[in-house]
Amino acid sequence: MTMKKLLVTLSLMVFVLFSVNAQTAAGNDGPEIKFDKIENDYGTITQGADGGCVFKFKNIGNEVLVISDVRKSCGCTTPTWSKEPILPGQSGEIKVGYNTGNIGNFSKTITVISNAISSTVTLTIKGNVIAK
Repeated sequence: MTMKKLLVTLSLMVFVLFSVNAQTAAGNDGPEIKFDKIENDYGTITQGADGGCVFKFKNIGNEVLVISDVRKSCGCTTPTWSKEPILPGQSGEIKVGYNTGNIGNFSKTITVISNAISSTVTLTIKGNVIAK
């Protein structure tokens, strides 16, 4: 690495460090996401039953919350969420559908990625599907 690149890199690191400190000192906490639950236990359900559930959340921070992505752990889950920014004090929800066609126990995760202080939250759905 050349000396010029090293100097630029160090300068950027110092700038970021001071920016973060300045925001913290000013009391600028940022957006924060709080879910009503982080796990949905379906219990024992029959094959082909409705596999839908809803995770409700609220922006308890003092800046606008933006959910940038919701990732599923497998193709058997289908998450949907509102793409609009959530103002401080406002609420939203993530709807999750699970394909109950497969028999047996299941435990799947949904990873919520946002600009919140806790930028990644993992939600879980679990249960046991029995034959009709």
